[in-house]
Amino acid sequence: YKLNFQKWLLTNFKINKMPNKHIVDRYIDAVKHLGIINDNKGLDFFINPKNEVEAPFSDKYIALVIGAAHATKALTSQKNADIIKTLSLPVVLIGGSNDILKAEEIIGLSNKKNLISICGKYNIEQSASILKQSEVVISPDTGMMHIASALQKPIISIWGNTVPEFGMYPYIPKDTSKVNIVEVKGLSCRPCSKIGFDSCPKKHFNCISNVDVKKVKSIIDSIVISH
Repeated sequence: YKLNFQKWLLTNFKINKMPNKHIVDRYIDAVKHLGIINDNKGLDFFINPKNEVEAPFSDKYIALVIGAAHATKALTSQKNADIIKTLSLPVVLIGGSNDILKAEEIIGLSNKKNLISICGKYNIEQSASILKQSEVVISPDTGMMHIASALQKPIISIWGNTVPEFGMYPYIPKDTSKVNIVEVKGLSCRPCSKIGFDSCPKKHFNCISNVDVKKVKSIIDSIVISH
């Protein structure tokens, strides 16, 4: 049951009738009558050994996913740069070939020495290899976020125009402490879509521009210290 009416209520009237259950668990509920049981080990993502690549830094580093299928899910170049400026660890920008120019813009805005981009340089498994070796992953609601979940990485999941209540937040059922949600609550226009747009319908993009950079930094600091 895809809960389309509940999603419509949440998107159009901000009335939340969604169940407090991840979409994976909803899928499992749909096939329980076939004898399928959730092993609660989370998602799987397998990297061919041929696609394992050397870490870009010899020491700890942060993986920052900069792209998304829809622009209203992704952090702006300026917001990415604002976050990067607060970080002491090296940062690797993750993205596809369509993110190359954005990565260059972020690097220019950040003025950080230990910052590199692998956007467009690696395939999805090779990029996953970089995620796997990182200390923590910062990502919007993207496929790479779910790959990071499958790799059991600590995640800072930043939400723009969509909301975790749709049930598609990082899924690490055996260690939910690895999942850290950052979002701007209290916006009357959010969520404006269950998927996303090419630009903010209201033109202000407050769901991303008002993301608390200090909160992101404090979460990263706590993860790095615990490791």
